[in-house]
Amino acid sequence: MIEVLVVDDDTRVARINAAYVEKVPGFRVVGEAHDAAQALRQLEALPGPDLVLMDHYLPDRTGLEVVREMRRRGLQADVIMVTAARDVSTVQAAMRSGALQYLVKPFAFGGLRAKLEAYAELRRTLDGGGEAEQAQVDRIFGALSAVAEPELPKGHSATTTELVRRALMSAEGPLSAQETAERTGLSRQTAQRYLKLLERTGRARLTLKYGDAGRPEHRYEWATRTP
Repeated sequence: MIEVLVVDDDTRVARINAAYVEKVPGFRVVGEAHDAAQALRQLEALPGPDLVLMDHYLPDRTGLEVVREMRRRGLQADVIMVTAARDVSTVQAAMRSGALQYLVKPFAFGGLRAKLEAYAELRRTLDGGGEAEQAQVDRIFGALSAVAEPELPKGHSATTTELVRRALMSAEGPLSAQETAERTGLSRQTAQRYLKLLERTGRARLTLKYGDAGRPEHRYEWATRTP
């Protein structure tokens, strides 16, 4: 289980965020804090949360100051900023301070779920240890860039969408509809339909492969790959 500390100055929002976290398989809330001092005390006292959902606007210090103090004290919990602060300077400072993700309030459950699932995917990749090839490095950084899943159009399945997403993320290069079908066990037509959906919503990137004659082949790759 991935253990989470929820930090938010609004007790109601903290409870809502904690309830959201508990709905995501593999995650467990181990504490809530409502100011910087309480957050640091809990981080020192708890066995060691893996992840902190950190609000920026706290009554005694900013969330970013808490993150910097965590690192100064050698506290290694990962951080996802969950805040209404949306100015670019704060986002940039969060990145430089080591925050893995940044989720802007207000957000729906799907937005937080996507960040948590991306974090879990990152943990699974890193837990393998050893040396990383470029493709694995790309997947690590791709996990950090995951975005919230939009509502699916009628007739589309979240399970099938996830199958296609994983096929694209694990591939070393762009895939055709036929190659995606072979990797997922779907029909070519179904794979093509979901690839087009991911491309329309900005999560997959379409490239054209031109042969000697005829129509170009449509190939797809996960949009967070390095071009």
